[in-house]
Amino acid sequence: MKKNMGSADKIIRIIIAAVVAVLYFTGTISGTLGIVLLVLAGIFVLTSLVSFCPLYAPFGIKTCSLKKK
Repeated sequence: MKKNMGSADKIIRIIIAAVVAVLYFTGTISGTLGIVLLVLAGIFVLTSLVSFCPLYAPFGIKTCSLKKK
């Protein structure tokens, strides 16, 4: 897999995942919506760790910086 996520994109995803986790574990969001958002937060963390977003690939989106040769 080629990397297609830049550092700003990764940081934003980690922050969103952390906020969702805090809201879920404090009971602010609960039920089905809470579980769906928690799963989405897990996917955000996973894609941030591997620097690859599968939804970016079909559209050719790359937020990582281009390396100069």
